[in-house]
Amino acid sequence: MFRELTYSDVNRARAIADVEATFVMDEEAFRGFYDRNARGVWAYLSRVTGDRQLADDLLQEAFYRFLRAASTGDKFESEAHRRNSLYQIATNLAKDARRRSFTRPAGILTGDDVERLADSSRGAGNHGSDIDRRTDVARAMEQLRPKDRAMLWLAYAEGASHDEIAGVIGVRPSSMKLLLFRARRRMAQLLGAGGGK
Repeated sequence: MFRELTYSDVNRARAIADVEATFVMDEEAFRGFYDRNARGVWAYLSRVTGDRQLADDLLQEAFYRFLRAASTGDKFESEAHRRNSLYQIATNLAKDARRRSFTRPAGILTGDDVERLADSSRGAGNHGSDIDRRTDVARAMEQLRPKDRAMLWLAYAEGASHDEIAGVIGVRPSSMKLLLFRARRRMAQLLGAGGGK
């Protein structure tokens, strides 16, 4: 059977190989990727699981599985695709840990976490009200379902798009806007009730 091709099969294979070679990670590229993403993924895992020590373990496992997936043929189209894949792996690891009942109640937010989650009006008012607001946000986050915590964290702390969050959480992108709205509403209700005091 005759096929019309815009490239010969050899040229097409070369073009695909060139694209794939662009996104293969050597040790230096991986170190850079790790440096750019480890802190954010750890903070995400810490918030979702509520356990800083578990987040340490899951972070290492997430990067290990990411590298293993890359070495077994998973191809990444871009840096953003790599990052989303890493967050998806981290989300799955957190879900697995929760299923195995290894998680404990959510811990205290770190200073960096609070900085990223508290509203931008820190400069207004006195220092004591800022601490109270941060404590309220931390308490409210602890009371949310893990999926809601993950969505809010990815959206507002990591700045992920709806499509990226949907890919990480494992839901349809078309439902992401509504799910995020509901998570924000639950958070607002908890904050309106005194931050879960």
